[in-house]
Amino acid sequence: MTTLAPHRRLPGLTPTAVKQSWGFMIGSSFFAVAAALSIGGASATVPNLLCFVGAWFFTGAGLIQTIRSAPRMTTVPGRPHPVLRAEWLGAATQSFGTVMFNISTTSALYARTVVEQDRWVWSPDAGGSVAFLVSGYFILVAYSHANGTLWAPASAEWWSAQINMLGCIAFGFSAVGAYVLPDNNVVNSAIANWGTLIGAICFFLTSLVVLPAAMRARRQAPTAQPA
Repeated sequence: MTTLAPHRRLPGLTPTAVKQSWGFMIGSSFFAVAAALSIGGASATVPNLLCFVGAWFFTGAGLIQTIRSAPRMTTVPGRPHPVLRAEWLGAATQSFGTVMFNISTTSALYARTVVEQDRWVWSPDAGGSVAFLVSGYFILVAYSHANGTLWAPASAEWWSAQINMLGCIAFGFSAVGAYVLPDNNVVNSAIANWGTLIGAICFFLTSLVVLPAAMRARRQAPTAQPA
C-alpha cells in the first residue's frame, strides 16, 4: 500500500501577521494618496482607481486576519453553550466591511447617475464603514479580555487597537460626508476626503506599530508556522 505524504502548506500561502500588516499598510497607502489627491482638487478618475486597488489589499488582509483569529467559538464560565469570540467577531466584521468597500470602489469606476452613485457607491461604502465601527468595538473588547485591562499605553497592541478605532470613526465621518445628494453632489467633500485620509493614516499606523513584533516572532520561530 502506498502511503501519501502529509500535505504541506506552501509558505507563500500561509496567513501570517506580517502579511496581514503589510496588506493593511499597502491598502491604506492607496486610500491615503487617493484622498490627498482629491483634497488637492484632482479629478475623480485617479483617486477612484487608487481606492479600487487599495480595497483589494484591505480585503486580502481582512481575510488573513479572519483566518488567524480562529477558533470562532469559546466557552465562558457560567454559560451552558459556547459563544463567539470577540477577536473573531472583530476580524469577521472588518473583513465584511472590506468586501463592501470592494463593491463601492468598483462601482465608483462606472457609476454616473445619482441612483447608481447612491445604490452602488455610497450604500456599500456606508455599510462597510458601519462594519468597521462594529469591528473596532469588538477589537477593543478582545484586547480587554486578553489583557484584563483597557489601559496599557506601554503595549504596542493597545496602541494598535486604539488607533484602529480612531480610523474606524474617521471612515464613518467620511461616509456621512460622501452621501450623494439629488444634484449629484456630496454632502461635504471636505469631510469625505479628510475622513478618508485620516482613517487611512490610522489604519496604516495600526499595522505599523505591531509589525516589528510580528517580524521578530517570525524570525525567532523559523521551523514553526510563520507569525
